Amino acid sequence: MSSSSTSVFCGDSKEILKTIADNAVDLIVTSPPYADRRMQTYGGTKPEEYVEWFLPIGKELLRVLKPTGTFILNIKEKAEHGERHTYVLELILALRKQGWLWTEEFIWHKKNCYPGKWPNRFRDSWERLLQFNKQRKFSMYQEEVKVPIGDWAKSRLSNLSATDKERDTSKVGSGFGKKIANWLDKETVFPTNVLHMSTECGNKDHSAVFPESLPEWFIKLFTTENDTVLDPFMGSGTTIKVAKRMGRNSIGIEIVPEYCDRVQAELSQTSFIHIESSIQTLPLPLISPNTMKDAHAGY
Repeated sequence: MSSSSTSVFCGDSKEILKTIADNAVDLIVTSPPYADRRMQTYGGTKPEEYVEWFLPIGKELLRVLKPTGTFILNIKEKAEHGERHTYVLELILALRKQGWLWTEEFIWHKKNCYPGKWPNRFRDSWERLLQFNKQRKFSMYQEEVKVPIGDWAKSRLSNLSATDKERDTSKVGSGFGKKIANWLDKETVFPTNVLHMSTECGNKDHSAVFPESLPEWFIKLFTTENDTVLDPFMGSGTTIKVAKRMGRNSIGIEIVPEYCDRVQAELSQTSFIHIESSIQTLPLPLISPNTMKDAHAGY
């Protein structure tokens, strides 16, 4: 595996992103603070103000992402006054107006979600993973995320009927069809857009940590070795740590100094810029030299 670089910035994403060159990033995987969540850590953003808060960041992400790149946004609506708030749906529409293509929506099924009881709903066991792109043709490596075909194939494919051996056209007139015989001898198949993954059991001193398997899956799907992965809301650094392990270049941005320090301590040979101390230990080829001073704006 070839060497990769990791850069960590401590500061406001909206400002730090301005120092990154155009079309420099292959994949963005991030989970920003949800509306009215992580109040003690990030101060919280009201649902009614969430779109206005996020759009300047979305504009910079659109600029730094390569035309062939992908943006994965992990987010979830909150329940308020007995109903789900619409700020996530409003954000999707606003991002589309900003120039993003809403290409796909993955569902993260949390296999070990917390038990609970509410008077008008059941416990949350899933979150959205919204996929946005700059253009319809983008880099995607589907073979890298194939899954075992499953035990169902042993019995279903052991005794094929005459219909199974030819293309069976849909009975509802949709134009689609299938040929069951095509599944013979297959050991792996393409996955669905529902990802069944447990949440992170140890929170690593952070209020919201997703499992390493989550960014790993998207890094496999949308990048190759030496591509660049960005997380503008780095938190405990899960995305950039996984990217580093997988031989990808990575950039992490986090506004809470304690998390920056923690991530820096866990990473070796890492380029690190802290707004207050301005420590730089490695060159940053993806950062525009004439705008490096902007990285030291206050937060």
